[in-house]
Amino acid sequence: MTPLKKARIQKGWRLADVVDRLRVAGEAIDTGNLSRVERGVQRPSAGLAEKLCGVFEGDLTEIHILYPERFVEPEVNQPAA
Repeated sequence: MTPLKKARIQKGWRLADVVDRLRVAGEAIDTGNLSRVERGVQRPSAGLAEKLCGVFEGDLTEIHILYPERFVEPEVNQPAA
């Protein structure tokens, strides 16, 4: 799990919640693009990384967002109920 996804889940936010907060900060991105950034499939711009750091109020650094592969933790599979 990337640091960005981990931070979002810890706050209990949906992707749409992050998008709304980014919009208030002056950054226009849709949930699809944010999802790709969050999964490490798409690289964010330096400006987006900076805005995400602001949205998460210091829980993340730009390095966490720009280079998530350095911090990825394996996801724990939950047993089937």
